[in-house]
Amino acid sequence: MTRVAVVTGGSAGLGRATVRELAARGWDVAVLARGKDGVDAAVAEVEAAGRRGLALIADVADREAVEAAADRVEQELGPIDLWVNDVMVGVFSRFLDTDPDDFERALHVTYLGCVNGTRAALSRMVARDRGQVIQVGSALGFRGIPLQAAYCGAKHAIVGFTESVVGELLQQGSAVKVSRVDMPALNTIQFQWVKSGLPHQPQPVAPIYQPEVGARAIATVAERPRARTWVGESTVYTILGNRISGRFADWYAAKTLVSGQQDPAKDGSMLGTNLYDPIPGDHGAHGVFDDSAHAWSPQTWWVEHRRVGNALIGAVLGAAGAVAIAAGRRG
Repeated sequence: MTRVAVVTGGSAGLGRATVRELAARGWDVAVLARGKDGVDAAVAEVEAAGRRGLALIADVADREAVEAAADRVEQELGPIDLWVNDVMVGVFSRFLDTDPDDFERALHVTYLGCVNGTRAALSRMVARDRGQVIQVGSALGFRGIPLQAAYCGAKHAIVGFTESVVGELLQQGSAVKVSRVDMPALNTIQFQWVKSGLPHQPQPVAPIYQPEVGARAIATVAERPRARTWVGESTVYTILGNRISGRFADWYAAKTLVSGQQDPAKDGSMLGTNLYDPIPGDHGAHGVFDDSAHAWSPQTWWVEHRRVGNALIGAVLGAAGAVAIAAGRRG
């Protein structure tokens, strides 16, 4: 069976890892991003996996360009079954030190790019009454941190936007699914091409995971749709901790997350700024934090193997119950 996916931001980082994972699982993949070198390289990987690929050069902040890209996918690969909204750009600096144009550009790409992709996908899927949109969210869509006001604001907006759209689809009785997969800190190339006003190399907030951890979660949700999925233990702790004590989270963020988002040992790793224009070349999925990134997460393993995990819980509870009954009889 032919399955067609579109991955925005598929030329690098988590998007690139997601393109590879979907192709390995038998999906045909259209890769949408601004940088031709990275898009072409990602499509070559899809084709090397024995699937059809399609290169789409577009800026997701341009609604008409996104619609034209969706038309091409349906003309050349067939009806879109899955649309993954992954594109983001970032600005690392204090809010009052951030140029307003840079701030708005980050919002237009990260938030409105998601809106434009969702519109393009749903306008085609709803009429067919099938398909799925996956929004790549973040723990920072629930807990804002210093130095990333634009990114955190965009990810918060995606949460509210997605909940609104899901409610509308449910009210209409639509079979189309919209899922959100919320990510932890990932070792991706974004930290080498964000626009930064920091004195040292920007880095993800530890613990850091490899992008393949997130890609496997996205592909799993694509094959077994769920409304919401949290990836990585740190995402779970961040979201639940913020719900329990927002004031403590404020204090902790102020105390630790300015220095905690900089790594002097990696100074000199920046590639340039991709806020307005792509950085030439193929930059792959990984950033410069391989030495500290985790390739596996027990929480995410559970997401991928939920049936096995539930069976293990059942077996443990059953064994514990049997022991308790036996002990009671002996007593």
